[in-house]
Amino acid sequence: MNTLAESKKTLSPIRVATFNVSMEALNYVKRFKGQSVKVVGNELNKALKSNHQQIKNIAEIIQRINPDIILLNEFDYSPDGEEIQLFINQYLNISQQGQEKIHFPYYYQSSVNTGVKTPFDLNGDDKIEQPADTYGFGHFPGHFGMVLLSKYPIDEGKIRSFQTFKWKDMPNALQPMDPQTGKAWYSDEAWQGFRLSSKSHWDVPVIIDGKQIHLLASHPTPPVFDGPEDRNGKRNHDEIRFWHDYISDKDNSYIYDDKGQHGGLAAHSPFIILGDLNASATEGDAINASISALLNHPNVHDALPASQGAKMHSSDNPLAKNHTAYWRMRADYVLPSKTGFTLLDSGVFWPEKNTPEYRLIKNRQASSDHRLVWLDLEITD
Repeated sequence: MNTLAESKKTLSPIRVATFNVSMEALNYVKRFKGQSVKVVGNELNKALKSNHQQIKNIAEIIQRINPDIILLNEFDYSPDGEEIQLFINQYLNISQQGQEKIHFPYYYQSSVNTGVKTPFDLNGDDKIEQPADTYGFGHFPGHFGMVLLSKYPIDEGKIRSFQTFKWKDMPNALQPMDPQTGKAWYSDEAWQGFRLSSKSHWDVPVIIDGKQIHLLASHPTPPVFDGPEDRNGKRNHDEIRFWHDYISDKDNSYIYDDKGQHGGLAAHSPFIILGDLNASATEGDAINASISALLNHPNVHDALPASQGAKMHSSDNPLAKNHTAYWRMRADYVLPSKTGFTLLDSGVFWPEKNTPEYRLIKNRQASSDHRLVWLDLEITD
């Protein structure tokens, strides 16, 4: 946890957002036809120092929405935190196209599983290398990371992370199986040591008006880029199921965090689940039972954020108004608990084509192939 200034003094209501910003190395490498992509790991750092227009657009979108708390997915992590400080100080703290600058005194960023080599030859080529043999797909440790920005103080001592939780330790885990042989896809050794989270799962408490709000942040793997064993689809399912179990009143004693503490969230604790969950209950390639169960959890309030821009993007699709990604699916979520909040408003930043703001989202090069999703919440006793 890092403190850059004094905390915000005003109280609820609050605006909470999530945004997959595509600020990851592959977005900034030069690609040449017929050549493999070479990733060093400093691509985001260099882009931030170049007054990059895409990053300026991302900052402008955040300034326009002006959230009090926001999770950024696909923001590369480095241990010294230089990249997030550059983004805060040289982009968010500077007015973009006349928008009021925005400052986040607090942020939380930590290591993730992407790009971290396992001890196992996962793809059977007799080598252990990135990105094929990592705990989460990535070309270097921290690739496709995430960061939480807040105008309110973070209760640093109460943060729980679940980066090293083993997939096998989830009861009834969807272990990938080879349909041709009927055997487990991963070797026994690999399955015993394989981590559930493709990035990480974080429980980050924020203090607002003396009240502790738990921000539950993650970015499950896309349920594609695999084979008939559906290893990514099953992992996505169980990564989402993790939060369902974590916020439930029972059957979560199996959960342990990176400090060895067992159990889920304390009963009646207000929480907000944030992130690109890479799954929809109604569309796409995910095993949708898990996201459906989360959205229908008795203590989850799904506001169904919508936008006219998304509706017009796929005008023949009755589900389109709730889409959060350019590729026509709802993938990004802000899900508050029913306990502790009153919903005031919600939305998705998706300008229509006939508006000046459309330049900010016209393609992935403009900002991202995902849209910022936000909720306005009043904190209650």
